[in-house]
Amino acid sequence: MKVKAIVVTGYGTNCEMEMAHACRLAGADVVDIVHLSDLLDGSKRLADYHFLNLPGGFLDGDNLGAAQAGAHRLRNARIAGTGRKLMDELLEFVRGGGLVLGVCNGFQLMVKTGLLPALDGDYQERKVSLTYNDSARFEDRWVHLKANPSSPCVFTKGVEDIELPIRHGEGKFVAADQEVLDRIEQMGLIALQYVHPGSGDPTMEYPYNPNGSAKAIAGICDPTGRLMGLMPHPEGFLHRTNHPRWTREELPEEGAGLKLFKNAVNYIRENLG
Repeated sequence: MKVKAIVVTGYGTNCEMEMAHACRLAGADVVDIVHLSDLLDGSKRLADYHFLNLPGGFLDGDNLGAAQAGAHRLRNARIAGTGRKLMDELLEFVRGGGLVLGVCNGFQLMVKTGLLPALDGDYQERKVSLTYNDSARFEDRWVHLKANPSSPCVFTKGVEDIELPIRHGEGKFVAADQEVLDRIEQMGLIALQYVHPGSGDPTMEYPYNPNGSAKAIAGICDPTGRLMGLMPHPEGFLHRTNHPRWTREELPEEGAGLKLFKNAVNYIRENLG
């Protein structure tokens, strides 16, 4: 089968080219960068794709909070000539088995629409958020991460430790209450955590946890494992020359971030064919 990936852009996103490149390198047969307005005027349809990518950037200038305005648009904007909300089409895409990856601003968009963590299968109720870093400033650095082997996450299968870049001002993961946070952990929905590079253990210590995220959360998935959001940028490490120490260390030719996209493409071929 032909694996078809869509990368949604517009209104302030700025990582769509890297994300599309990652999908191509991962083996997707069709990769389209599509402006959100094309989904709203009906000229493009999510139903024609298997893998939805929500890239990083500054949706609507992060006015009202990161991705807050974008989340309102996604929930309420209607597709021309149909009367249907774009959110309805997105929910059909999810329930039909599609994969969704949200990175940085894309992750913020997913939590603020309710797509994550989708406790009890509810993809519309907002239970968590991503807010201002504890450092009160934009963080641009590389972080060490550890994948949760008990997570159902499709994207992190076979991943143990990984190093990726982060660049955000609002990446601190918070939950509505302690019960929600505990359920996310108990259900294995924590896909990636920030770890101390020395011990390899999840950490709250700055700058290894660059934003102060609860339980050192860097990324989560939904109970199906097909939806994932993370603050670090896997599309920012596709080749060894992306790494800041590539001239000083022997690194594999393939950047570690590509594994997440390969996992997605392989899953689609094996399960949606």
